[in-house]
Amino acid sequence: MRRHFPVAPWPTGLKITSAVGTVLILGVGIGAYRAIPVPTGFTHHFGLAAAMILPALLVGSLFFMVTGYAVEGSELYVKRLLWSTRISLRSLNRAWIEPAVCKGSIRVFGNGGLFSFTGLFYSKRLGRYRLFATDISHSVVLILPSRVVVITPAEPEAFIEHVRQSLPNVQVGPPDGGTSE
Repeated sequence: MRRHFPVAPWPTGLKITSAVGTVLILGVGIGAYRAIPVPTGFTHHFGLAAAMILPALLVGSLFFMVTGYAVEGSELYVKRLLWSTRISLRSLNRAWIEPAVCKGSIRVFGNGGLFSFTGLFYSKRLGRYRLFATDISHSVVLILPSRVVVITPAEPEAFIEHVRQSLPNVQVGPPDGGTSE
């Protein structure tokens, strides 16, 4: 049976970043398009390609935004706009709620606030991890043998409780034994 978990609501910062980013990217794209010289030849094609890079980035960010999560058996599905990213939880070792998990993290590759926070990040505490998030204050850390995943369900407690019931061998709580909140 598949259990759905809505993504955490967008915080004000994500809304502002997404709105301002969209306006700027579209504005620069339109400006670049209008500045393209002559309607034929290499210069025109090069200018058209350059003008389309930022709008393509905008569309790509839109397609990769996180819209929710689902757990079916031992599989986690991170729902995107048109598809889902599947993550096996079969070998999940530990899970906990950690609202400040991204504090001090470095983005290695990914999206840092255009419709979501997604990609590969690094922190001293977790090492390298995959982030699929909207509101970082709802973060749930999932420790797997070969990787760490951070998600942000609207109700982190409900997600953790479902994991506890579905996968009874999973340890709940941070590895250092401290409080997770």
